[in-house]
Amino acid sequence: MIPRSAANTLRRLSKGFPIVALTGPRQSGKTTLARAVFTDKAYVSLENPDEHEFAERDPRRFLERFDAGAILDEVQRCPHLLSWLQGLVDERGRMGDF
Repeated sequence: MIPRSAANTLRRLSKGFPIVALTGPRQSGKTTLARAVFTDKAYVSLENPDEHEFAERDPRRFLERFDAGAILDEVQRCPHLLSWLQGLVDERGRMGDF
């Protein structure tokens, strides 16, 4: 991976917020950066039809799989999941969860 100054910013933000969102143009390295910085987090792509369907059908159980938080890639494909995510992180009170 190309060293990115954004990695330090991402680490810093994850210490002060329960959710950090990476946005940018397609194919700009967002997923690569997130996976490189948060190696301890589970990774799930909502482009995967099975994962997307699970998140749509049962968002609570979908999120319960991630006791240690996760990288949720392509989360914009499942916008109602964000409300469930908000409730979960409020309950947990952990920084850098997702």
